Amino acid sequence: MDLKSLFVVAQFIKARCAHGMMAGKAKKDKNYVFYEVEIQDSKKLKLCYLDKVEPNATIGEIKCLLYKIYPKWYPARQALSLHPDGESLKDDEVLENLPVGTTVTMFFHDLGPQLGWTMVFLAECIGPLFIYLFFFLHLLNVYEQIDDYTSSPCSVVTLACVCHCFHYFRRLLETIFIHRFSDGTLPLQTIMRNCLYYWGFSAWLAYYINHPLYTPPSYGNLQVYSSLVVFMLCEAGNFSIHLALNNLGCNGLRPKRIPYPTRNPFTWLFFFVSCPNYTYEVGTWLSFSIMTQCVPVALFTLLGFVQMTIWARGKHKMYIREFTDYPELRSAIIPLFL
Repeated sequence: MDLKSLFVVAQFIKARCAHGMMAGKAKKDKNYVFYEVEIQDSKKLKLCYLDKVEPNATIGEIKCLLYKIYPKWYPARQALSLHPDGESLKDDEVLENLPVGTTVTMFFHDLGPQLGWTMVFLAECIGPLFIYLFFFLHLLNVYEQIDDYTSSPCSVVTLACVCHCFHYFRRLLETIFIHRFSDGTLPLQTIMRNCLYYWGFSAWLAYYINHPLYTPPSYGNLQVYSSLVVFMLCEAGNFSIHLALNNLGCNGLRPKRIPYPTRNPFTWLFFFVSCPNYTYEVGTWLSFSIMTQCVPVALFTLLGFVQMTIWARGKHKMYIREFTDYPELRSAIIPLFL
């Protein structure tokens, strides 16, 4: 169990102690009704029975009670629903607001081992950073023996390594110091799949870019250094957008206010798109693809663009749904187009 779950349990116990006197007073009120909650597993076998649960108890507090009985199932690992195949209840939902009577049957689902979003992002970024360096420094014997300890004479190889490491180092710093994540978690299996995607692609593109027989881009320094300028501008833009969102006070995926451009010119992309951080991210990898003229990088850019478009359109719809005065000119990820 992680520290976040321990904190949730501690807060629950503290809240119960604070409301102890109020609960005792409420018992004297004849109109005050307690709830009875029975929790079953997916096979409808009884796990526990909770008596005299207060009407204002949240699902998160019920999870803490279940955790006290079954310590192996910390709150982030639990999913409770009103039907065996129903949608999971949110932690902030209140018992008395659910479509149930005073006798409630909930169904428990084990989500498996969970990790917080900070650990997810750190795992996704640390791997590519070191994997690329292993290939660049030829610490892995993956090439032909005669070429194993020779490097390509092209300067773009060193430049590509600097850019790749700079990108993931920036993401690591943002994860630690800038990003504000929700209290949500991600299953360990999903994290392993994400890491396999990022780490695998990093190894694939690093293999070709750092190959002793790597050929430079067709248009030489003009192609390399023009792409480098675009790469650095997109990196600066991405950092500026994340800093602006941090100052806006976002709670996970749900902002408290509509994000608007600031005096920083890199944030002016907010005039045209809802998710300029994704726009800059696509620009970063597109420029890196042109700089290295490497097919695996281009494929990684294409797949990343597809995924980020899905995320951007989802956030764009969320903005429109939550803010009636949301600017109509904005699109999701590509100005005036998509």
